[in-house]
Amino acid sequence: MSHTRQFTDANFATEVLQSAEPVVVDFWAPWCGPCRAVGPTIEKLADTVGDAVKVGKLNVDDNRQAAVDYDVQAIPTVLIFRDGKVVNRLIGVNSEQEYLKALEWMAA
Repeated sequence: MSHTRQFTDANFATEVLQSAEPVVVDFWAPWCGPCRAVGPTIEKLADTVGDAVKVGKLNVDDNRQAAVDYDVQAIPTVLIFRDGKVVNRLIGVNSEQEYLKALEWMAA
């Protein structure tokens, strides 16, 4: 069972910005080949971190406002939020290890 959440413009404030846990948001689109390549990695990351970190996807075709608000100019872009602020930005295809490394400092 995947722990991956679906983020939208409508739930972004409550699910991401007001979250007590760190949040990983994968900005993607169905037509984007690299985004489809990252998808399984994001799902595996969600399963790896469990409930310690919220991990989800935001379809930029259906939810443009969050992408505009956070200056997402290329996809896939993965933003890591803590206390409502972006603390890390990874662009392009990355490995699960790279995402975990980006989250490491939060566990300290």
